[in-house]
Amino acid sequence: MSSLAAYTPKTHNTINWTFAKPGAKSAKGVVSSQSKAAAEAGTAVLAAGGNAADAAVAACFALATVEPWNSGLGGIGFAVVLKPGETEAKVVDFGPVAPSKADPADYPLTGRMKQDLFAWPEVQGDKNIHGPLSFCIPSSVAGYDLLKKEFGTALPLAEVMAPAIALAKRGLPQDWYTTLKVAASASVLRLYPESARIYLPNGLPPVAPYQGTPGFFRQGKLAETLEHLASAGLDDFYRGAFAKKLLADLQGVGSVITGEDLASCRATVRNSPSIDWRGTHKIFTAGGLTAAPTLEKVVQGMAGVATGGGTPDAAWYAELSKVMRDAYADRLANLGAATPPPEPAETCTTHLTVVDGDGMLVSVTTTLLSSMGSRVVLPDTGILMNNGVMWFDPTPGSANAIRPGARPLCNMCPVIATPADGGWPRIAGGASGGRRILASVYQLLALQLDFGMDPETAAHVPRIDVSGSESTSADRRLSPEVLGALHAAGPVEEVEHGVIPINFACPNFVVTDGKQAHGCSDLVSPWSAAVGV
Repeated sequence: MSSLAAYTPKTHNTINWTFAKPGAKSAKGVVSSQSKAAAEAGTAVLAAGGNAADAAVAACFALATVEPWNSGLGGIGFAVVLKPGETEAKVVDFGPVAPSKADPADYPLTGRMKQDLFAWPEVQGDKNIHGPLSFCIPSSVAGYDLLKKEFGTALPLAEVMAPAIALAKRGLPQDWYTTLKVAASASVLRLYPESARIYLPNGLPPVAPYQGTPGFFRQGKLAETLEHLASAGLDDFYRGAFAKKLLADLQGVGSVITGEDLASCRATVRNSPSIDWRGTHKIFTAGGLTAAPTLEKVVQGMAGVATGGGTPDAAWYAELSKVMRDAYADRLANLGAATPPPEPAETCTTHLTVVDGDGMLVSVTTTLLSSMGSRVVLPDTGILMNNGVMWFDPTPGSANAIRPGARPLCNMCPVIATPADGGWPRIAGGASGGRRILASVYQLLALQLDFGMDPETAAHVPRIDVSGSESTSADRRLSPEVLGALHAAGPVEEVEHGVIPINFACPNFVVTDGKQAHGCSDLVSPWSAAVGV
């Protein structure tokens, strides 16, 4: 018998090529985003005289159109800001808050655990995962408003929002990536009439033409909503004529969000807590209920690990895998014994970083939570709503239970790093990707702070991921020596870093010495880009 009878197929790769992501350099500023169109919106505002805060707001509004599965007017988030003449950063907090009428009785349990992407007890009809009862109060617009008012220039809001309005009028690109992202949520989008009308024409996801160039399609009344807010002001979203329209839209689909929930929605500015990095740098974070406390444990655990040689060696990766598993074990245990493993890894957040010509840094992470959030587009305003209730444990009385006005633990981790003396160069960054965010943010920081890489070089280095206390995922592109050391350190799965499945977070970073900025976006995100002025 031929020896070929025992042939074993090789490992399948979804991407069978070598690829690179270009960075950007500019003395006038850089915006790095998961969407090039949003980054270009930000740089247009910088070129028009706005600063990094103005540019971040412009890019965030643009993302509502050009990356609707990740963020938008119906979302939540955090921003970290550092002015060039200051040495202490600030946090703009517009994190998730449950509605005042949130009622645990609305989420009856089936008695089973959810066996797909999430580690919570299953709720009848998945009411905590999609649909109107999955909405948290949409605080993104409040966050963008405060970011502009507190840190932006006198550049009028209408000008800051003009690129986003133009993109909304043009619409979402109808290319292969849009097909992929919409198809992933199609089975739920079809349950909600306006969502299905926009994203599932003829009952199917939109597809790119076989040849030529992709077209665009508009997302309901989103453009009209952006135009109204640009004219009336962002406060109108919560306490004006638009708020009444929004409330009617919310109630019309069955949400329990009240007019008082909207009227009382406020973003806040507070001091950014910092983490000591080996005595050489300070890492400013959003703190609180984000991934920041766990990042601090990883930084402390890695403080004594050697970092010579210009690139991480096998021992460094092996130690990081152990330190991160221990940090996640502590994170999960400290939520309380009644709480099962929290925080789905498969969230679809977005992150963007901005630096202007003066060296002001803004790091923003914003999300709808799941891909396409609640999957509900509000018909009269065009807003795709978040499904933030999924952050809560639906088990009544648990440590992270659904309750009125509560705030859940989340994974977001925007950061800004400075030398310990407050000097230069300074770095801003973050990532999307649920529990995977933490691992990528730590590694990108280490590659720059400990190994001296610029963000473009660091973006191309293969990484590991630790999203819990049990095992490590390792990029197949890592060297045999590194992979061997990881296997010796604990359970390891060797995985591909590709577009889908998503095995690693999507980071982007910028660095500035106060005169020249350099940034790079995520390597495998097809639309991501760093754009210089």
